[in-house]
Amino acid sequence: MGYKTLQFPKGTQFLVTGGAGFIGSNLCEAILNLGYRVRCLDDLSTGKQANVDMFLGRDGYEFVKGDIKDFNTCIQATAGMDYVLHQAAWGSVPRSIEMPLFYNANNIGGTLNMMEAARQNGVKKFVYASSSSVYGDEPNLPKTEGREGNLLSPYALTKRCTEEWGKQYTRHYGLETVGLRYFNVFGRRQDPNGAYAAVIPKFIKQLMNDEQPTINGDGKQSRDFTYIENVIEANLKACLSSSEAAGQAYNIAYGGREYLIDIYHALTSALGKDIAPKFGPDRKGDIKHSNADISRAERLLGYHPDYDFKTGLAEAIQWYRENL
Repeated sequence: MGYKTLQFPKGTQFLVTGGAGFIGSNLCEAILNLGYRVRCLDDLSTGKQANVDMFLGRDGYEFVKGDIKDFNTCIQATAGMDYVLHQAAWGSVPRSIEMPLFYNANNIGGTLNMMEAARQNGVKKFVYASSSSVYGDEPNLPKTEGREGNLLSPYALTKRCTEEWGKQYTRHYGLETVGLRYFNVFGRRQDPNGAYAAVIPKFIKQLMNDEQPTINGDGKQSRDFTYIENVIEANLKACLSSSEAAGQAYNIAYGGREYLIDIYHALTSALGKDIAPKFGPDRKGDIKHSNADISRAERLLGYHPDYDFKTGLAEAIQWYRENL
């Protein structure tokens, strides 16, 4: 179970794109702790130098400031790498609706640059971040690969496109790609600030500051919240997966279902706060309910998440108490 006993050949080198972001920095840390080498590529547009400062001077760590929209940067960054864990993208459904051209250039064009560079440099496996947003308005639960609906945002479109490019690169160019459809990842180093901050860190920070959080909608929307440790496991197991698993995308979640209003009450209880939420309008482009069938990832990637929502939430709250 987990990833801490996984073994790669001595001297294995990983490139983590978006490595100064929330998920990327956790991947860099896990790889270094396992004793392997990691090159972190980030343009620091949404990632933070503070997330990776702790790795400076550590054996096997290298930071490269660069933009995935520049193909030469991608070629240089993938040189000598065994595995690419591609996390670099701009998130946020509402922001993508405001900035469609940028999302197309960055999330789709940048990913294509990375796949081509990885192919040219003989990378063994290209593991990339997709998203549960690709399910769009498909109403059935749990969400199952192969049963997707109409896309509800430019962000979702960029993730669907990267999955299609992943299939093409496996089929035509011999680059083994694995897509990971993340479901509402949370945990240490997730940014609580800004208009597009994820709900759990945002609520934690506001409650700790005795502010009144706003819940978009009625609070009855549900999500399959997934602790960061499960996502690290999925990325590393995808690197070790068989060729049969390549060219496909997999649900990465715990397989649970939490309602936003229940999470809010769990947070107020854990933090000892008696603050009622405000309710605002629904967010444009949001999916109402989300819950994952993870059986395909279990079967083909050997993914067996250790951290349920309650365990992950307790760890996350502890981290924010110590670091905010």
